[in-house]
Amino acid sequence: MAEIKAADVMKLRKATGSGMMDCKKALVEAGGDFDKAIEVLRKKGQKVAAKRADRDSSEGAAIAKVNGDNTVGVSIVLGCETDFVGKNDDFVNLAKSLAEQALNYSNKEDFLASDFGGITVAEKLIEQTGVIGEKIDINDFTRVEAPFVGSYIHVGNKIASLVGLSANVEGADVVAKDLAMQAASMGATSLSYKDFDPAYVAAETEARIAVIEKDNIELGRLGKTLKNVPEYISMSQLTEEVLAAAEEAAKAELKAEGKPEKIWDRILPGKMERFVSDNTTLDKEQCLLDQNFIKDEKKTVAQYVQTLGDVSVVNFSRVSLG
Repeated sequence: MAEIKAADVMKLRKATGSGMMDCKKALVEAGGDFDKAIEVLRKKGQKVAAKRADRDSSEGAAIAKVNGDNTVGVSIVLGCETDFVGKNDDFVNLAKSLAEQALNYSNKEDFLASDFGGITVAEKLIEQTGVIGEKIDINDFTRVEAPFVGSYIHVGNKIASLVGLSANVEGADVVAKDLAMQAASMGATSLSYKDFDPAYVAAETEARIAVIEKDNIELGRLGKTLKNVPEYISMSQLTEEVLAAAEEAAKAELKAEGKPEKIWDRILPGKMERFVSDNTTLDKEQCLLDQNFIKDEKKTVAQYVQTLGDVSVVNFSRVSLG
């Protein structure tokens, strides 16, 4: 039997990330041949991966990376089975290394097939499944390209986001990071209400009104204040005709209250602003540009972006665990 030296065990451990005893056993099985020992460990990883293929890899690390000139950003979720592994420094460092490599690829398939230390990324995941003993997978992969891309990783690597701006101007770094933080914190799924499918908005309106009306039955039974039942939930529904009708209704209300017509111009803007606010709840929940800015809720995200001048948000992405 070939002598297994401690230095060889350490070399194999450094190359594969496997435990000391696993490395020693692999070297023994391979008769001291380093390359064969690596193959032994890979086969072990394949066996473990096959056994754990149906496991849920909902924990892990969400990482965002941006290239040197801030024109390309990627975010990935390296998934595992437990929070304990997901918080491990070696696991997080692996996720960061993979995200750095992902910057060179436009899609998940090419990224998984790329070389990572002599094996493909996909093979590396199988190898690490054998090392860690949990299912390891790339659960998400997003890419944003723009004249300026900013990123944000939420504390604990639970959420990662990217935002692309239409120009690289002074202050773009601050705004892009703020917007990436907004996307991570507030969970936007669309850039603007203009991106909504009308059928989706119609179905969501009906569903939300039904929920509120059901709640109001119980509130009424308890003698509590009823919730406002909106007619609409998105700016995409507020046509010129709808807004004109709302303004006429507001004027009628002011007249009924006995307010002098000469002061209506001072009151109407506030009433119309309230009408729009009450009837665009879907936009505020799901559309990045239409949300209230988390650092100054008196303005929307779109209004905050205007501080950069003629600059717009061209794209964004958000990935998270689970």
